[in-house]
Amino acid sequence: MGITNDQLKDYRFLAEMLRDKYFPPSLVEKGQQILVRMCERIEAELPTDLDSLYKITQSSTEEFNALGEEFEENDSELETAARECIGADFDFIAKAYGFDADVEELISTREW
Repeated sequence: MGITNDQLKDYRFLAEMLRDKYFPPSLVEKGQQILVRMCERIEAELPTDLDSLYKITQSSTEEFNALGEEFEENDSELETAARECIGADFDFIAKAYGFDADVEELISTREW
């Protein structure tokens, strides 16, 4: 499908995590794919209110929860720097689609 939003289609998700050797690049790439799928889902479903958006973002957060286990298996983890990076990208995505969302609510189902 691909992202069509002009602000996001060339945006480099999780850029700070990619620059940090602590995070395995292959797992960061999986995280990027989660964010791309989230954008594609937002574009497909066209949420009209925050509750609808939160359902999408919280579902993606749960994917990050599962990915967190893979990070731990590879002597890494979704710790403070990762949380901030992931949360910032969720916030950027919400704003790019015209939502003034609460970042904590976007990722409220997180276990990291």
